[in-house]
Amino acid sequence: MSVDPKRNSRRHFLATNAMSLGSVALASLLQQDRAAANSERLKPEPRTYSLDPQPPQHPPRARAMISLWMQGGPSHIDLFDPKPKLNEYDGKTFPGEIKYDNAAQASSKVLASPWKFAPRGECGTELSELVPHLANVVDDICLIRSMQTGVNNHGQSIQAMNTGQILTGRPVLGSWLTYGLGSETQELPAFVALIDPGQLPVMGVENWTNGYLPSLYQGTVVRPSEPRIMNLTPPQRLKGKAQQQYLEYLSHLNRQHLEQRQGELDLEARIASYELAAKMQTAAKEALDLSQESAATKRLYGCDDPACKDFAERCLIARRLVERGVRCVQVFTENQRWDHHGSIRTGLPSACKKVDQPSAALVADLKQRGLLDSTLVHWGGEMGRLPVIQNDAGAAKVGRDHNTYGFSMWLAGGGVKGGMTFGTTDEFGHKAVENPVNHFDYHATLLHLFGLDGEQLVFEQNNQERSLLEGKGRVVHEILA
Repeated sequence: MSVDPKRNSRRHFLATNAMSLGSVALASLLQQDRAAANSERLKPEPRTYSLDPQPPQHPPRARAMISLWMQGGPSHIDLFDPKPKLNEYDGKTFPGEIKYDNAAQASSKVLASPWKFAPRGECGTELSELVPHLANVVDDICLIRSMQTGVNNHGQSIQAMNTGQILTGRPVLGSWLTYGLGSETQELPAFVALIDPGQLPVMGVENWTNGYLPSLYQGTVVRPSEPRIMNLTPPQRLKGKAQQQYLEYLSHLNRQHLEQRQGELDLEARIASYELAAKMQTAAKEALDLSQESAATKRLYGCDDPACKDFAERCLIARRLVERGVRCVQVFTENQRWDHHGSIRTGLPSACKKVDQPSAALVADLKQRGLLDSTLVHWGGEMGRLPVIQNDAGAAKVGRDHNTYGFSMWLAGGGVKGGMTFGTTDEFGHKAVENPVNHFDYHATLLHLFGLDGEQLVFEQNNQERSLLEGKGRVVHEILA
């Protein structure tokens, strides 16, 4: 068969196929336009976040939380969990296996508690002589003696108690509460961290981080001395009408800027923080002003006692904040205050003296003001201590190593039963053996008290639903009122 060279030329090909190529191109372009249009229609509106009050998922018992954070690991067997077996074996070899954190200073000798225990209150809960003020409110607290995280390191155990996991970068409890419920005040931060004058706590800002939640839900640090919030007071030249006009203009520019960048959560949070700061110039000063409190109230907290004055003032500020609608307040002791690897005979009484009276006063004060039923108070650290000696260098120098397999903390108010103990450790106080409560259970129970379902309170990150519980934990109904 012969081939016509004209029919095989480039000119012939283009001439004969022009219409069909154009049709293909046109169809392709139309398809792209339709896809783009559908994409625009299917594209969800950028989600916005705020601290406006949000409805709970079921009727709540608690409205606010004050967490008294004892970093370092209070010795439960010297404070809350008496063990007669320690007296029987004092100085003898521990009859079992012990998991040490610091093997270099480890000893297998049992250390009996140097302090006496006695039944307190109508409930008869046994408490150490080191916490005499707590004994006055023991009928209002639920003492959990079977806490555990199983993570024998301070930082990771703190992360577990605060965020549910041992890794960094996750939201803390206070951030989840404000994300789920918002705030009852728009003039004060929803989540406040009251830090100690001594040192920042272990993990520093990780203790009040928003993690992967929008930065709007990060905790606001209030300093232990004046100025408690930096840069809150405007310079003289900007006070009054000048500042008002400046802020109105700034708000206009910010909103205009945000409209062009919808969905930028950090930008939204930054704008919200500017607006909150302006409101706080009046509200925060009033809330943090302890001169408004009576002399009797200050004495109740121990504000006149140098040994506990700074912690007392922060507990009193915490009460004033929740009165004014703040959702969550954390009150920290300094870095490793309770980490008594050595010299526990002097270190533990000093730590108790710092916090015992203010902590008990907070419970009593909330109760007399009708706020305890709706305010959950937490007291505890990330671990307890072992029943054996660490640093066996004489009675004055001995201490106790870490124990995250069984330790104590207490709760009061907010829908929790008062005057009860829950869970037990073994006869030496080493491991939880009855009704163990891990950090997932604690979080599930706390969210339940606030009217939140831990599995339904989720945040979508990279097309994945994240939660505080991540599918773990049970509500400990036995301790609920």
